Amino acid sequence: MRRLCVFVISIFISGHTFGQHLSEDSRTKQLSIYQDSLASLGKKFINNENDLERKNANYLFIKTLVSALKTPNSFLFPFDSVKSISIVNSPDNRFRILSWHIINQDGSYRFYGTVQMNTGGPLKMFPLEDYSPLLTNPEDSVTDNHKWYGAQYYKIVPVYAQKPYYILIGWKGNTVKSTKKVIDVLSFTNDTPVFGLPVFDGNGKNRKRVVFEYARQVSMLLKYIPDQNLIVFDHLAPPDKKMKDQPAAFGPDLTYDGYKLKNGRWVYIDNLDMRNIPAGNDAEFIDPKKQAAKDRSLIHSNKN
Repeated sequence: MRRLCVFVISIFISGHTFGQHLSEDSRTKQLSIYQDSLASLGKKFINNENDLERKNANYLFIKTLVSALKTPNSFLFPFDSVKSISIVNSPDNRFRILSWHIINQDGSYRFYGTVQMNTGGPLKMFPLEDYSPLLTNPEDSVTDNHKWYGAQYYKIVPVYAQKPYYILIGWKGNTVKSTKKVIDVLSFTNDTPVFGLPVFDGNGKNRKRVVFEYARQVSMLLKYIPDQNLIVFDHLAPPDKKMKDQPAAFGPDLTYDGYKLKNGRWVYIDNLDMRNIPAGNDAEFIDPKKQAAKDRSLIHSNKN
């Protein structure tokens, strides 16, 4: 597994800057060609039933993505036709994160991604290496991009504290039995990314990131409410007290908790009154494989 990770990272950092002398129209056309290739490869690593074919499509996807990002002004290109990955810009437009996942043969997940900085010039990015299986205490860990607690992000929230940082909210498929979601923290030290920061207070514990685990067949709300500086989420509970140590059986119990931003830190609040919070659901992240199944079903119904 370690060799595969090194291979993927080497793809991300290898090669030369491409297309410095292309005109703006030529760059856009070139990026559109890359986008078409990425969209096709993304469908393969999401939908192909063969494990080896999925992995091969993913490696080719990475090589193609790196070539695309080396094209000048690629940061401004949205790649919005590539439905297999999540692309989220920071609200201050300092960087964006491209993240995606591959389903392993045993039903577990491996995550891939990169942080692309908005340099206005040559490509500067930080490949993300999923280190999840080796992080035994993820809520207590501070890591770099080579020991990333992999996730597919759908929200970035800047926090302008004494040391500025960004909240990352993401989906983290786990196993055939359970799903995870995560609230992570990204900061920059000497212009390099650091993941995890001890800013979550509550339940007698300080956390560097927050991880939720719940039964795979249920959905969990995890949402940021900007006008209240509040991250709200379903309270997860076991169906039976005897299963209190089995998070793979947990599900929402129709109550809600949250983290409220106070003086640059996030303070835990339980039993939120949802009447004062805008309605939300799990739709901020759409699992590409589930979406593909819906699309196939819609195509089939239209044919009939």
